[in-house]
Amino acid sequence: MAFAASSRHEQKNACDTGETPPQSAKTGQWGQRTEGGSVARLKKTVAMVGMMGAGKTAVGTALARALGVPFVDSDEEIVRAANRSIAEIFERDGEPFFRARESEVLARLLRGPPCVLSTGGGAYLAESNRRLISEAGVAVWLRADLDLLWNRVRHKATRPLLRTSNPRETLRALYESRVPFYSQADVTVDASPDLSIEGMAERVLTGLRARPDVLEGE
Repeated sequence: MAFAASSRHEQKNACDTGETPPQSAKTGQWGQRTEGGSVARLKKTVAMVGMMGAGKTAVGTALARALGVPFVDSDEEIVRAANRSIAEIFERDGEPFFRARESEVLARLLRGPPCVLSTGGGAYLAESNRRLISEAGVAVWLRADLDLLWNRVRHKATRPLLRTSNPRETLRALYESRVPFYSQADVTVDASPDLSIEGMAERVLTGLRARPDVLEGE
């Protein structure tokens, strides 16, 4: 059964509606003003992939702001549609149910206008999701080492997969099993504990500038 949008959230995100987004007063379109005065226009949705704690939401938000495009978090869209938290979905319906709904939400969002899309840590593991992202957008892997990830997630109670007797070992096992999938992403950007969110977003922009099929006008 597919999720239906909750009536509590009637306003749709510009990345999801399929409608032409409003123009930016600064650039005249969805894009980033470059030093030379030209506009860098995003042509495809940028899907941020990687482990929990890699910074997909924070860096994705900064990247979307820099490009002047909408930012969407797929987990938030699932929560909105289900009217339940991710942890509640896992507990009540199980992970397979969640993954199926996750794929439905990703497909819907990828049909919309270009945006920056933060995906859940397990989303890129499914071949069907990787194919969807490859066909409609570009996957950016925020690569962070295990120690950095653990420092970021160890005190958070919102990670259902880490509700085990040894959460660090669980994180390590997840990390090792998922890296081969993340390594298939189109662009890889290394996270650093001493780099600001804006600095990470600039690293992503640097990677995207090498892809004229994704970022136009630079």
